[in-house]
Amino acid sequence: MAEPAAAAAGGEKPKSKKLLLIIIVLLVVLAGGGAAAFFLLKGGHDEEAGDEPAKEAKAKPKKKAPAGPPTFMPLEAVVVNLADQGSTRYAQVGITLQVEDAKVAEEVKKFMPAIRNGVLMQISRRTADQLLSAEGKEQLSQDILDLVRTTTGMEEYRGYSPVEAVLFSSLIVQ
Repeated sequence: MAEPAAAAAGGEKPKSKKLLLIIIVLLVVLAGGGAAAFFLLKGGHDEEAGDEPAKEAKAKPKKKAPAGPPTFMPLEAVVVNLADQGSTRYAQVGITLQVEDAKVAEEVKKFMPAIRNGVLMQISRRTADQLLSAEGKEQLSQDILDLVRTTTGMEEYRGYSPVEAVLFSSLIVQ
């Protein structure tokens, strides 16, 4: 009888080691899962709290980080008949394009005849009153900017275009 008792006692030691090993592995897996859940939930909570600024940042146009100062391309001044009814009015307009760098300026120069024609057409559609008001000048500037971007194929994409602005160097209405 001593042998079965010894066998039973000896049999329980391996079972208890296996059981102890299984419990330890299970605890490590649960602890790892709990830690992962904690960090994921904590990270998700921070994102939820920061969703509003993130959405605002997405709504703002992204600009390419400037590599240096922009390049300015002065265009020849244009003299145009205006669309005023009943009288003949003229405008002399000096325009400068602000582009990202000299490489973009060289690319824009390839399209200069088409750009100049478009600028003449845009200005000739305006009246003297439109050109003399601040809103009219801003609208003309935006229309010329859109024209240059479209003509050169450098349209705005995700808030960025290498053709940055249209600036008036002179504007005389007679």
